[in-house]
Amino acid sequence: MQATITEPTLERVNQAVQAILDTLGEAETELHRKALAAFQSGDHATVKRLAATHLGDYYCKALGYLGGALKLTPNTDTILAESARAAADFAKEKTLARLGLEIEKALS
Repeated sequence: MQATITEPTLERVNQAVQAILDTLGEAETELHRKALAAFQSGDHATVKRLAATHLGDYYCKALGYLGGALKLTPNTDTILAESARAAADFAKEKTLARLGLEIEKALS
């Protein structure tokens, strides 16, 4: 029996977007505050520009994809997946930095 794939709805996509935003957490830098504010105001072009000019920043990368997910195209699943991967990379980097500081403190 083959599973039926349902088309994404804006409500379902917004649930996924919220999960990604929850993973990113609070914006802690000026760059992240700017990107999040632009995303929340619907200025997705600014978010994409920030992601394009800060190529190593996973927070901006995750937000940069999300605006496209809200358009409900055949690529919505892929866009959400890429945003989720970037959010997970951001969380990993943040955790590694925190753990590194804790280890340094413990061993000092």
